[in-house]
Amino acid sequence: MSNPPSTSYRQIFKSTALVGGAQVITLLVGALRMKALALLLGPAGMGLAGLYTTAVALIGSLAGMGLGNSGVRQIAEAAGTGDQTRIARTIVSLRRASLAAGAVGMLAVIALAVPLSRGTFGDDQHVTGMMWMSLTLLFGGVSAGQLALLQGLRRLRDLAASQVVGALFGTVASVALVYWLREEGIVPFLLANSAFAILLSWWFARRVPVERVRVSLRETLAETRGLLGLGLAFTASALLGGAVAYLTRVLVQRQLGMDAVGLYQATWLLSSYYVGFVLTAMAADFVPRLTAVASDHPAVNRLVNEQAEMGVLIAVPGVLATLALAPWVLQVFYSGKFTAASDIVRWQIIGIFLRVVSWPLGYVFIAKGRSAYFITVEVVAAVIHVALVFACMQVWQLNGVGIAFALLYLAVTGLNFLLCRRLTGFRWSARALKILGPAVLAVALTFLAVSFLPSPWGVVASLGLTAVVTAGCLRGLQTLLGINPVDMVKRRLGLAKGAS
Repeated sequence: MSNPPSTSYRQIFKSTALVGGAQVITLLVGALRMKALALLLGPAGMGLAGLYTTAVALIGSLAGMGLGNSGVRQIAEAAGTGDQTRIARTIVSLRRASLAAGAVGMLAVIALAVPLSRGTFGDDQHVTGMMWMSLTLLFGGVSAGQLALLQGLRRLRDLAASQVVGALFGTVASVALVYWLREEGIVPFLLANSAFAILLSWWFARRVPVERVRVSLRETLAETRGLLGLGLAFTASALLGGAVAYLTRVLVQRQLGMDAVGLYQATWLLSSYYVGFVLTAMAADFVPRLTAVASDHPAVNRLVNEQAEMGVLIAVPGVLATLALAPWVLQVFYSGKFTAASDIVRWQIIGIFLRVVSWPLGYVFIAKGRSAYFITVEVVAAVIHVALVFACMQVWQLNGVGIAFALLYLAVTGLNFLLCRRLTGFRWSARALKILGPAVLAVALTFLAVSFLPSPWGVVASLGLTAVVTAGCLRGLQTLLGINPVDMVKRRLGLAKGAS
């Protein structure tokens, strides 16, 4: 078989390398922040932070109206016309709507602080903390609008810089607050990260040249209705996801205690780190590109296959390494108190791998504006997830939460495939199957090795397999790109020989 045209693959890889590099730094900084929290306050402190975050995020999911995600699509669509006035009107309307959504979320949390505290913690001792946490929704709403502007216009360097610098400043400030205030510093810890996120997103968004236009309130409302069309689907998705996250942590806390919530929070963050950077990096460029060809089904299917191929090749080495080294990674990222959660991480990382496979399929519904398909998947997924968490915890205790996540994404991947097949006639290409098949086998073998082979042979065997698969992934990337991916990254960073 001849080599594929490499232009599209190179575009995917370049955007992934740029935004993904920023995500790696951001996630490492975030990991350092979480490690400091874990060392200073232990699993109980991690659990407290997780409960605060998910309780407030539940309100934020409803108040945010999905404006950040729908804004990316609207701005990308406006940018595709080349009409600067239309682009400016969309940007102004998005900024106003994002500010209003953040303010509504903040006021809602303040009004509901008492029932939120009682429902989450079973007492009134955290009411003041809940009220302060309302500011994270105001900051987050405005920040989401600014980041949507950068992503929709494909200003990926500014997007990456905003996230990295914000994470660095936020970490320094938040860790200092926890060190100084200990448990009383958890809410300021969370606030500091939100504050620096909005500051940096504003700084970079203001550098975007936007035509000066007057947009009346009536025109803003008309433009906002367009944002809310798909935004409601994102709202439903975020609300369902937030509800599941909240219910899961509350169930764990009620059945197994606050330390168990901390262990689950830590494993959830860790299992998402590596693959999270892949998904975020690809979303930065994939959504605008997919939106531009949404009416061309063959082009949509081709992009989805290409995105899945690149995603798997980039993600699999990290997935296998996490499976093999879960106890040591937990100790490095947190502390020795968290190594008991190794099996949870392994189950969750399997679910994350399946998420990489299903993720490009899910964005087809967004690019085509098919909110009914999108919401259907989200509702079914939420119901399945809660049912699985409840059932699996009865049998496997805390490990059951990880098992439930893996089973969930097995179901979601199948559902996304069936709906995309109906919507665009999607099928996996021969090249995609040649990548997906061995990847699934490698993940399964690595999991079995560390689960059933005696120590240290399970780790040795899984690391050997990881090394072989990593070499294969690099070779696969070189075939798709038509260039060595390491050399390509060096060129982008100006490290290649002869680079100016």
